[in-house]
Amino acid sequence: MTDTTQDRWDACDSGTGSFQVLSEIERELLAAHVPAPEDGIALDVGCGPGELARHLATTGYRVDAVDCASAAIGSATADSGAAQMPLWFGQFDIERDNFDALPHQAYDLVIFRLSYAFLSDRSRVMNLVRDRLRPGGAVCVITPVADAVPGDRRDVALDEDEISLLCAGWSDAVRHDADGLAFLVLRGPRTAPVAYRNMARPSPHALTGAGVVVTDAVGRVLLGWSVRGMWTLPGGKNEAGEAFVRTAVRELEEETGLTASPEDARLVAFLMDAVDDIPRMTAAVRISAHSGEPTVTEPELIRRWEWHEPSALPSLGQALFTPSAHVLETIWPGLLPDLPPVHRHVLVPDRRAESPELEQRARHLLHALVDRLRHNGRITGADVEAAFRRVPRHRFAPEASLHDAYADDTVVVTKRKPDGSAVSSVSAAWLQAHMLRDAALRPGDRAVEIGSGGCNAALMQEVVGPHGSVISVDIDPFVTDRATRFLADTGYDRVRVHLGDGRQAPAGLADGSVDAIVVTVEARDIPSAWVDLLTEGGRLVVPLRVHGYTWSIPFEKRDGALVGHAFDVCGFVPMQGPGYREDTTVLLRGGEVTLRFSDGSAADTFGLDHALTTHRIERWTGVTVAGNTPFDMLLLWLATTLDGFCRLSVDPDLDTGVVAAPANWDAAACVQDGSLARLHTRKVAHDPETGVSTWEFGIHAYGPNASRLADVMAERIVAWDRDHRRHAPTITVRPASSPGRPAAGVRTVLKSHARLEFRWASADAVRRDRPLAPGPVAQGRHPDVGTGQRPPSTASSLAPGDDVQA
Repeated sequence: MTDTTQDRWDACDSGTGSFQVLSEIERELLAAHVPAPEDGIALDVGCGPGELARHLATTGYRVDAVDCASAAIGSATADSGAAQMPLWFGQFDIERDNFDALPHQAYDLVIFRLSYAFLSDRSRVMNLVRDRLRPGGAVCVITPVADAVPGDRRDVALDEDEISLLCAGWSDAVRHDADGLAFLVLRGPRTAPVAYRNMARPSPHALTGAGVVVTDAVGRVLLGWSVRGMWTLPGGKNEAGEAFVRTAVRELEEETGLTASPEDARLVAFLMDAVDDIPRMTAAVRISAHSGEPTVTEPELIRRWEWHEPSALPSLGQALFTPSAHVLETIWPGLLPDLPPVHRHVLVPDRRAESPELEQRARHLLHALVDRLRHNGRITGADVEAAFRRVPRHRFAPEASLHDAYADDTVVVTKRKPDGSAVSSVSAAWLQAHMLRDAALRPGDRAVEIGSGGCNAALMQEVVGPHGSVISVDIDPFVTDRATRFLADTGYDRVRVHLGDGRQAPAGLADGSVDAIVVTVEARDIPSAWVDLLTEGGRLVVPLRVHGYTWSIPFEKRDGALVGHAFDVCGFVPMQGPGYREDTTVLLRGGEVTLRFSDGSAADTFGLDHALTTHRIERWTGVTVAGNTPFDMLLLWLATTLDGFCRLSVDPDLDTGVVAAPANWDAAACVQDGSLARLHTRKVAHDPETGVSTWEFGIHAYGPNASRLADVMAERIVAWDRDHRRHAPTITVRPASSPGRPAAGVRTVLKSHARLEFRWASADAVRRDRPLAPGPVAQGRHPDVGTGQRPPSTASSLAPGDDVQA
C-alpha cells in the first residue's frame, strides 16, 4: 500500500477511535471457509493492531502479519501475548517491497481485512499474491462496500464493479455478508490469455487518435480501467490540425494529470484497422519523461489508473482495448500474442546525423580503443576486431562522455534502482571483447544474448554477418525499449529485441537451433532451456556465480552436457525475475560480523557469537603470492572443497576488533563443528624497485575446534599451491536431476536446475588430457560489473596495504 500515513491507517476504524474489531460473524466465516490446514501459513496484509493475526494464530496458522504503517506495527507488537504465538510482525509495503523479504515464500491464506481498497495497483498486486499461494490456498478479502458507507468514505470501500473485477481472475469466488462487510473467498487462480475488445461503433470524428505509452521509474506501463470494462492506454482523438505528438501530450494531461513535453514524445508508428467497416488510425506515441502522479480526471470514462508490469500483460485477466494492444506491441515487439490484424507503418528510425567534428572525434577514440585492446591481448581475432571498429559505442551510451564511452574498462550505468544500485549498463569494452572471443561466433551463426542493452548485440550482429541472426532478451521493458531504439538508430535493426524472462527460450526458437548464447547478467544457475537451445558443439558464455564469486565461463555443449575450462573473474548485476534468490545471511555479535552462505544450506552457526570471543588460532602456510598476481582459483578451490564454506565481512561502524576486518571485499571463510576459520594474509617482503609486495596466506580460527579447522584450511591452501595453482578446473554442467553419482574426486555444487561438477586435475594430468584453455585462467585486475559497481566478493590481486580480497 502506497499511503503509510496514520490517517490512512485509521480510515477503516469503527468510528469510535479504535480499529474496527473482528466481529463474531467474521470469526465464524473464517472458521467455515478458510480453516487452517496442517502446518498452514497465513499472510495478513494491512494487519493494523494485530487482532486478526492473533486470532489466526490461535486457529492453527503460522502468521506473517505486515502493514505499511510503522504505527500499526508498533501497536501490534505492543501486545505481550503475541510473543507466545507463531507470529511475525513486520513493516512491509506490498505494492513496493520485494516478496522475497517475507519470512515465507508461499502461503495457504493471504488475507486483506479492511486494506484492499487502499491499494493503488490492485491487479498487479493480486497477480503477485496469486503466485505466492500454495496449492489449494485462498485469498480472503474483507472490505466495506461503497453502497453501505457515507459518500465521504467511498475511498475505503469497493463498489460492485471493483468487486467483480477482483473476482474475475479466480475459478472459485464466494461472497458472504459479515455485518455489512463483503467477505470474499477466492480460490483457484485462473490464468487466461489476454483478450482484445473494441468499444462502441466509432463516430466519424473519432477515426484518428493517439495511444500513449508512458512508464514509471521502474518500467511499469500506465493503463486505465475503462467504464466499459477493459484496460486502455491514455490517449484519444486529435483535434483539427493538431499533430499526433501534441495530441498525445495533451490527452495524457487531460486524462491522467501527468504532464510531459512534446520534446520527450516520440511518434513511433501509425496503425490502421477497422471497426464496423469504418477505418481507424492510431498513432503510437512513446513518452520518455513526465511529471506528476496519475489521477482520475474523467471519471465518466476511466474509473482508475494503475501501473502494470509489461511482462504480465500477456496473461492479463481482463480485456485490453484493441488499439492499445497494437500500440503496446509496437513498443515491445513480441509481447502480446494472437493480436487481431492491423496494418502497422513503423516510422524511419532516428538515425540522426552527427556533426562532422563529433563523428571524427568519436571515430578517432574508437580506433584508439581497439588498438589498446589489441596491444593488451584483449582482442585476438580479426572478426572481433572488425566488429569493434564498426560499432559506435557512444551511440549506445548517450549519458556518457566520449572519453568514458571509449575507455577500456569504464562501465556506463544506464539505469539505477531508487537506492542507487545499478540495474543496467553498457559493459566495459575489455570484457565484451573477452566474451565475444569465448563465444567463437562465426558468419551465419544464430546467437542469443541474455541481458540486453544494444551495444553488445550490435557487436554480435557484426560478427555473424547478414546471414546470421541475433536475438537479445531482457525482462526489463526500459532496457528493451532503449536497446530497440538505439539498435534501429545505428542501423542494427536486424537484431530482434525480445521482452521476456531470460531463463526461458524466446518464442520461435526450437531446441538445438542456437549456435551460441552470451549471458551479460550474473546467473546463479543454468536453466535447462539454455542447454536445450544449443546445438551440439554450441557455446554458452555466462557470468556464473559460485559460492558468492562470479566468473565468466565459456562452455561447450558435449553429449547434452556443458563443459568449460577457462575462467575470467568479473561481476555483473544479478539476473532479474522470480528465480532470483538472495544468499543466506547470518549476523554475529549484533551485526558486527556477517556470514554469507550461497549454493546450499547455511552451516550451523550456533555458538559462534561466543566462539569469536575465545582465543584465536593462527596458522601460516608458507604459500605466498605477489601483490599484483591474481589468486582467484584459490578461492574457487576453497569454495568447492570445504564443507561449510561462506564469506565473512565486518561492519566498520560496529567493528570492535574481535575479528580482523577484510580490507576490500568479503573474506573466504568456513564454519564447521561450532568453529569458524577465515583466510588471511600478511606481508612478508617488499621490492622497493617494483613497489610490489609479497604476501603469505594464513588462517585465523575461532571456537572449540579451531585448531583442527585451521589445519584443514591450511592443508587445502598448500594442496592448491602444490597441484592446482596454474591450472583451472574442468567444470561440467548437468541437470540437477541427473541420475548417478559423480566420479571419484569430482567436487559438486548443486543448484536448483544444474549440478556443477568440478574436476581439479594436477598439472601433469592437465597436459595429458587437454591443452591449456586460450587466454588467462583468471583475469582479476580489471573487474567489470555490467553495472558500474566493483565486483562484490571477487578476488583479484593484492596491493600494498591490502588484506585478502576474498
